[in-house]
This record gives sequence, structure tokens and C-alpha cells, in this order.
Amino acid sequence: MERGKWNLITDVPGVKVGHVTLYEQEGDECVCTGVTAILPHSRNLFEEKVTAAHFVLNGFGKTVGLVQVEELGVIESPIMLTNTFSVGAVLEGTLQYMLDENETIGDSTSSLNIVVGECNDSYLNSMRLMRVRPEHAIKAIQSAHSGPFTMGDVGAGKGMICYDRKGGIGSSSRIVNNEDVQYTVGVLALTNFGRKEECKIDEWLRKNGLHASHASNIKEADIDKPDGSVIIIVATDAPVNERQLKRLSKRAAIGLGRTGTHVHNGSGDIMIAFSNSQNVLHSSDSAVRTMDCLRDDHPVMNSMFEAVIEATEEAVYQSLLHAETVVGRKGRVIEKWPTIADGAQFNS
Repeated sequence: MERGKWNLITDVPGVKVGHVTLYEQEGDECVCTGVTAILPHSRNLFEEKVTAAHFVLNGFGKTVGLVQVEELGVIESPIMLTNTFSVGAVLEGTLQYMLDENETIGDSTSSLNIVVGECNDSYLNSMRLMRVRPEHAIKAIQSAHSGPFTMGDVGAGKGMICYDRKGGIGSSSRIVNNEDVQYTVGVLALTNFGRKEECKIDEWLRKNGLHASHASNIKEADIDKPDGSVIIIVATDAPVNERQLKRLSKRAAIGLGRTGTHVHNGSGDIMIAFSNSQNVLHSSDSAVRTMDCLRDDHPVMNSMFEAVIEATEEAVYQSLLHAETVVGRKGRVIEKWPTIADGAQFNS
């Protein structure tokens, strides 16, 4: 399918992404982690919530906020990503940011549901030091912007490992045509899963007319690490409701499976999907909410499914192809994926 202008989740109009990366050697210890913020639109997220859903493929994860997303079908905060032991700090920082923006929260109106996802980066990052602080979450939100952003070993992805090589943040997008209307589907993945022998990146490179990375020639890595996790964010400007977003989030699991993962026992594989097409107002005098949504039986819905699958698969690979070799705690080294002859960042 056709890729968006930047081939990133930010091709979905209004979506912004920001990173804060922490990397510092301290003897045998290493701070090798960070925070990534995804803003569903550029206005007040509490006052204009986005329709949302999630799907848990394997529940070995420590996310925050998904119970209410399941119940109400909306997200009302930036979507935050970090390491497992920093969920609390990122929650606090995001809460402070939202309180500063909205004086009514917790006072004259309701409380706030913040969404935070995590992966375990403790092989490279000294996670017990808990160096991610609330101010880093605030800075990630404040630095979020539309258009191109850095992928690979940045933000929440700094300490992540994918298919035994350096992973992190990857993203991709696809264009869906519906008669005289275009929709955009964008995916951002935080990758921290899999074993080298599972990865099918060479097949994907050849399919896209690129020289293979000769992954089969990589020596087996002696890595005794946790099974890992992946958080996948699906964004669209298509008019879909929360039930349809649940269906889209399930298709992200198909895209993930295309890359070869077996979804190991200790892997938290969680997909979060939102649409910023028709936002849900926090306050309204009307007892009725009306919205347009795509028909499930229209061919465009199959195109939406295909877009999510393709963009998810590529987002995983882009996390590998943009990451650099990183030295972490105890001198541990995770090498980048082998260089390929042609560039792998596609544009339309």
C-alpha cells in the first residue's frame, strides 16, 4: 500500500511524538533508557478525548490506564512509553502536565485516566536506579512535534532489544483510499522482543526490492535477557468507533506475527489504537452523542486492516534498521542490525 509523506505515525494529521533519552555510564551501571510521548492531537486532550481501544495479545505487562480505556472507549492524555520500573514516575509527570493544563481536573470535574506502556530494558539499563523522573515525562510531552522524528535507540527505546539486536522505536504509515476520501493509518512500535532466528526481516527487504541484511550470518548472541515486550500504537484519522478500533488493534498483532515472533511466555504484547477523527468532548449539554463511522461490511474496512498489518510489520523493522550499537550496564553490548546496501526509510 502507499506510504504516507514521512512514513511515520505523524502522517496522521495532528499526531505528535516527542522523546527524552537518558544515556550515562556510571561504573558497572548504566542509565540507558528514556521516555516517548505520543500526542493524539495538538489541542487539549482532556477536553477533547479521542476514541480508543486496546488489545492484549500476551498480558505479561505493567501498563497503566487500559482498564478505563476498555470501559469508556476514550483516551484523554498523551500516550506515554518508558521502562518497567519508570511507569510510576512517568505517570506522575504526565499527571502534573495535565493538571497544569486543566485547573478543573480533580476539583470541579472528574479525575484523569493516564495511559502508560512499558517494556523491560534491564539487560542494558540499570533499571533499579529508577533515573527516569516526572520531569522527563513532562519534557517528552513538551518536545512532541508533528512531522519527522528520530527512530531507533531513542526515548523509551534507548535500552530495548529486538530479535537479539538493538531495537527501540520504529514507525510507519499507510494511505487508505475510500472513493474520493483518503484516510491515514500510522503505527509506532516500542520493540523489545524475539530471538534472532525468528526474525523475517530479510524476506521483507527482498519483497521491497532491497538487498538483504544477511541476518542468517549473524553469530548467535549470548544474551540471557528477559523475554521482553512490545507496545504498538495505532493511529488513524478514519471515522471509526471504539469497537472498530479494537478490531484494528487485533490486526496489529497480525503485523507483529509477520515479523516472526512466537510471542514468548514472558513477553507483554499490547496494542493501543485511537482515532482523532471525531473527538469526544468532556462537557456537553446534549444527552446524545452522534458520530459517523465506517461500515464494517464496506471494502474500505478490509483496506484499513491491511494498512494496520503492513504498517505494524514495517514499524518493527524500522526500529531495527535505525538503531545503533549500544553499550549498557556491566559492559554489555547489543549490536545494531547489519547494514544493508540500500536505505530502508521509505517515503511516498
